[in-house]
Parts: sequence; C-alpha cells; structure tokens
Amino acid sequence: MNVECVSRTHVGCKRKINEDAILVASERGLWAVADGMGGHESGEVASGMVVEALRALPDNPVPDEAAADAIDVLRRVNRELVDMARVQSREKSIGTTVVGIIVADDVFRCFWAGDSRAYLMRDGQMHRLSRDHSLVQDLVDAGMLKPEEAEGHANSNVITRAVGVSETLEVDVVGGVAQSGDLFLLASDGLTRVMTDQEIAAELRHGANNQAIDALLDCVIERGAPDNVSMIIVKLG
Repeated sequence: MNVECVSRTHVGCKRKINEDAILVASERGLWAVADGMGGHESGEVASGMVVEALRALPDNPVPDEAAADAIDVLRRVNRELVDMARVQSREKSIGTTVVGIIVADDVFRCFWAGDSRAYLMRDGQMHRLSRDHSLVQDLVDAGMLKPEEAEGHANSNVITRAVGVSETLEVDVVGGVAQSGDLFLLASDGLTRVMTDQEIAAELRHGANNQAIDALLDCVIERGAPDNVSMIIVKLG
C-alpha cells in the first residue's frame, strides 16, 4: 500500500519554545505526535524522549506486536521521566502526551495517552479514533457536561493521563482495517483547541494534503495560536 505523508510543527504565537515533537517513519508505517505538557518543566525533553524511543523501535510487520512494542517503550520512557523528576527534586512532572498510528498488513492500530488526537477520514466522513484523557472528557462521558459545552471549558487543559506523570502508564489502543483512500490525521491540542472537528474535516476534504495541512496551520495562526501546534497527515493509496 502506497503512503503519502505531510507534517508540520510550529511554535505558535504565544510560546517561546516548541515543546511538541513529531515522528514520521513512513517506510515503517509508523507516525506519532508528542506534546510536552505546557506549564511543566522540560516538556520538550519529555516529548523528544518519547519520539526518539519510538524511532528506535525495531521494524515489526505484525500490527498488534508493533503496538505492544510501542507501549512497552512508552512505559519505559514513563519510568525514566518519573525518575528524572525525582532525582532533580522537581515539584512538577516532566510529562508529555502521545498519539501514534501504525499501519501494516492492511490494518491500522492507533495508540495514545493524553489529549493529542487521531482522526480517520474515510469516504468523506471524519471519525475521531482517540478519546481525550481529560477531565472535560470524563465529565462528558458521565453526562455532567454536554459535548458542545466542552469546547472552551475552563478546565479543558486538565489531562488525566500522560507519559511521565505517574508511576504507571496506561496506553489505549484501537484499530481496524486500513483501506486505500484512508486519511489519518494526528494532531496536538494546539490544533484541536482552536478548530472544531467540523472545521478540520472541511479543510481535509479540500485539495491536496499539503494544501490542507497548510490551511489548517494558517487558520490556527490567524486565530492567535496560543500553543504549539503539530500535525501529521497520512494518506493511504
């Protein structure tokens, strides 16, 4: 299956450094976005460690085994980050979210921890693959908050799971059959806090992928880009 991939990462308009990191390994069917946690020290260290650990994974053509390998290295990095924060006597964790896609043998696996997101566009319809590990999403799931109220909520930046923030790390995985024409989008919350799913889907339906990703970035910047923003678009041919 042929693969077309484009990616962008940008510091945004408010931050001084880019704490996001991206992994593009199209030859191995592996892509990931890591978002160093804003407000935590050395977020860029955490996201960089996650991406480099995933980059160093041996190639595995069996999707479930490849996903298990990815989770194993994320848990290893989690322990390293927890130990690093403890040794340095930091009051805050050294943490990062992560979302990744593996495509092999005509199937895909999506893995994530935190609120960086994965989407699948198929036959013109966009589906969110990941579920935010966040306080707001928990409130929505519990019926205490309407989905439309979640956007712009005062606690929208409170995440409940990430690499490096607790002794144990749980990573969620979903998957399915990969089809020719499928388009995957991985994005940090620098995109999804600024644009709605409907707005993102509209841009993805227009034109070539490099044009779509530039249009998404331009829109975020026009709206003030309060955070770093990173995106990967993967199109299967």
